[in-house]
Amino acid sequence: MNSAGDDRIRAIIVDDEALSRALVREYLEAHRDIDVVAECADGFEAVRAVNDLDPDLLFLDIQMPKLDGFEVLELIGNDVEVLFLTACDEYALKAFEVHALDYLLKPFSARRFGEALERARSRLNGQAARPDADPPRAREAGAFLDRILIRDGPRVHVIGVDDIDYAQAQDDYVAFMVKGKGTLKHQTLGSLEEQLDPARFVRIHRSSILNIDRLARIELYSKGSYEAILKDGTRLPISRSGYSRLQKLI
Repeated sequence: MNSAGDDRIRAIIVDDEALSRALVREYLEAHRDIDVVAECADGFEAVRAVNDLDPDLLFLDIQMPKLDGFEVLELIGNDVEVLFLTACDEYALKAFEVHALDYLLKPFSARRFGEALERARSRLNGQAARPDADPPRAREAGAFLDRILIRDGPRVHVIGVDDIDYAQAQDDYVAFMVKGKGTLKHQTLGSLEEQLDPARFVRIHRSSILNIDRLARIELYSKGSYEAILKDGTRLPISRSGYSRLQKLI
């Protein structure tokens, strides 16, 4: 909530369809404790609005242009409660894995909408404990990342995985190297490895994941030790387990 004793809820509606946003506003007329502070038609607008307006609650569609609902969550973190409003039933499990308050399938009734708002009030008033949210899963089984989203204040960087030369662990961050320039994201290298296609990206060292398309050759560095030489001349150390994984791909 905004301050002690203030039980009003600041909300943002995020949906690429104007009619869907209008329906939410219509249903909210019966709930005078909800203040709609913004409406957004795509994911980028939503990230900026959350950053600027610090809402309590997000009414969030899933399938939208530019960024989908789960990518929005990845970028804004876990400080905002989320009610998913969507026409797609296949994402329900994923929604509850990120501890969404509720998952409303369009078209939903005013009664069903009111039930979801009661969940929101209970959570926001501290009457229902908020579980620690898991990071949104970047892929379903067999579907790997095709882009990396990195938030930098109000800005969002989008990096296509095809453009990544390699990724390196740097403390609690991963540096994504593209044409000699690195962009940091708060993530573990292990979680990134799970999200990338193992036929294209290989962990050659505990601190490095290589885009196999960038590999020019492997050179012996010292007895039992190897280096990956990239097409741009970059040299990366290869561990014994990394060498074994590389051998299976080349």
